[in-house]
Amino acid sequence: MYKAVVFDMDGVLVDTERIYRLCWKKNGVNIGISEDDMERVCDRVAGGNKTTNARVFKDIMGEDFEYLPFRQRTMDLFDEYVAEHGIDIKDHVAETLGFLKDRDVRIALATSTGRERAMQRLSDVGILDFFDEMVCGDEIVKGKPDPDIYIRACEKLGVSPAEAVAVEDSVNGVISADTAGLYTVMVVDLIKPNDITEQHADQTFYDIKDICICFKKDIKD
Repeated sequence: MYKAVVFDMDGVLVDTERIYRLCWKKNGVNIGISEDDMERVCDRVAGGNKTTNARVFKDIMGEDFEYLPFRQRTMDLFDEYVAEHGIDIKDHVAETLGFLKDRDVRIALATSTGRERAMQRLSDVGILDFFDEMVCGDEIVKGKPDPDIYIRACEKLGVSPAEAVAVEDSVNGVISADTAGLYTVMVVDLIKPNDITEQHADQTFYDIKDICICFKKDIKD
């Protein structure tokens, strides 16, 4: 029996990956980048960190591409969208977290998002108090797809990686969790399963409540 679950946030717990994608693409089109190029970029940067994401943009757009100003404009668009529309919790997240808490399973967050933003998002959708520990993108030197963030989350929970389940929705996240040694579950959001996720994910689900199978029980609809 596993003792802990470590969740990614965007696209797993909150429905923000689609907002990020909308803002990345809008920002790109505004400066003349084609939608096709931006679609390819979005698939590759999901779940990543500033360093790896900068590399993705330069690989596709050229070495002269100024990533950090572009990223900041995208974050500004994201904040404007959220201020107007808010964010939604993903289906069955609250029930799943409650299921785990009822069974004394330790719960952590491992997100590339900075701590202030992460805490605000979890608070906004009413699930912040479920989390025993958090490791955020501004607290780790080498983010996803490197394994450090998951290793650190397990250390903070007081469990070994082999005793924990990771829940991810991106290629970068699945690689990170698997490399760290956690039992890795992909819950499909915008990115569809592919050869890389099949190599690194132990199981793939389309509904977060199905992770409860890892604890030998399930949640009824």
